[in-house]
Amino acid sequence: MKVAFIVPYPKAMAPSQRFRFEQQLSYLENQKIDYSFFPFLSEKAFDILYKPKKYLTKIHFILMGFLKRFLLMFQLQKFDFVFIHREASPIGPPVFEFVIAKILKKKIIYDFDDAIWLSNTSSANKIIAGIKWHSKVNSVCKWAYKVSCGNEFLANYAKQFSNNVNIIPTTVDTTNVHNKTKNQDTKEIVIGWTGTHSTIKYLYDIEHFLVEMQNKFLFKFLVISNKKPDFKTLKFEYKAWQKETEIEDLLKMNIGIMPLKTDKWAEGKCGFKAIQYMALGIPAVVSNVGVNEKIVDNNVNGFVCNAEKDWEIAFEKLFSNEHIRKEFGEKAQKKIALNYSTKSQQKNYLSLFNFSV
Repeated sequence: MKVAFIVPYPKAMAPSQRFRFEQQLSYLENQKIDYSFFPFLSEKAFDILYKPKKYLTKIHFILMGFLKRFLLMFQLQKFDFVFIHREASPIGPPVFEFVIAKILKKKIIYDFDDAIWLSNTSSANKIIAGIKWHSKVNSVCKWAYKVSCGNEFLANYAKQFSNNVNIIPTTVDTTNVHNKTKNQDTKEIVIGWTGTHSTIKYLYDIEHFLVEMQNKFLFKFLVISNKKPDFKTLKFEYKAWQKETEIEDLLKMNIGIMPLKTDKWAEGKCGFKAIQYMALGIPAVVSNVGVNEKIVDNNVNGFVCNAEKDWEIAFEKLFSNEHIRKEFGEKAQKKIALNYSTKSQQKNYLSLFNFSV
């Protein structure tokens, strides 16, 4: 069996790809399934994608990506399945997906982990917001052999267009990568957040609250991201995200937070921040939005918050006793290993390709 992975980004560069399917590729190899990887963007293109301006350079890389996609259409006959993550091209209608499904007659596995039918273009790329063609999601779901979604909200949307929708959560490798446990017996308490530039906006929404908490409790606030936030009054430490130090950086946290707004885009989030924290024995404090309440068991392995008072209660309880943090952390690790580890989803992932183990 041969599988072509048509993806937006270079391998091992983007969280959505790393934790949706890249860490499952070894299972394909173990089952004697051959695969090839076809990113739209090169590594050089990915490096400047979310930087402001540089429009001519971005246009050049986009055109090169389209050329690669055009040439790829002549290579796909040898593949049994075509796995498309999010989209075959970042802008324009689903021309390549149409060719693959209707002309080449290939079985498409269509995977997405955000509400990508909604507009959520970064401020650095507003120039292309109007040509993203978000409605292409509907068409690709119709043409796909199977659809793989990261949560129930996304799956319910896909079911409007497809009768073969699978829910496969985003996972972490608890055996080889997220395999350490936070030492909660520390003098300094660190509350942390990790994420990309696109979700920093949720921190700005609670900055005033975090400042109030810093005045009430003595803690360091750590931000791990690909962009330094621009807080007005909050005291914080910034650590640029690096794959090589990702786990050690996360382990600096005693408590991990995931604030969200209640909107359609946030409903589509797959709770990955909480999954990462919990896998390392770090209690998660999250907004009660979307899938978060399924990942975090309130007052058992973390806290699910509806209002600022809930956040304050959570902070106070977790600050008060290292044994509570350790107990919550241990329960969190068990939850992730059982439901959100790479190993726990292996069979579901392979079943996308009509393969069982």
